Amino acid sequence: MDNFLNWYKNLIAMNVSKINLINAFCLILMPIWAYFTFEPTQTEETLSPSAMIPLFLGIILLISNNGLKKENKMIAHIAVLITFIAFLGLFMPLKGAIIEGRSLSIIRVSLMLLTSLLALISFILSFIKARKAKS
Repeated sequence: MDNFLNWYKNLIAMNVSKINLINAFCLILMPIWAYFTFEPTQTEETLSPSAMIPLFLGIILLISNNGLKKENKMIAHIAVLITFIAFLGLFMPLKGAIIEGRSLSIIRVSLMLLTSLLALISFILSFIKARKAKS
């Protein structure tokens, strides 16, 4: 476990803005993929407009990436909030995809959850690192 934590801390040292950028692109591309490969079910024949919410959150994260590069604290906290909202909001679509057996949806939502989790961890570790450097 210590090896994993050291590896991840080195990854974080790479740059929080890069991890945010990966998360932003994932949140943007997965709903677009969902739009073009929608799997209708008996209960849902058309794609719900709420399926595009991660796309808009990803755009906000993409816009905030420049501020993250400049280490702007306010923008970093906004990016954490948006990432956290995206992370929490993706559990219900994952549950629905699992119940309905939509394999592509499970893959898409799981990828968005994974990148959002990694981004959240990255933000938290960078905040801890900044606080230690400040003291």
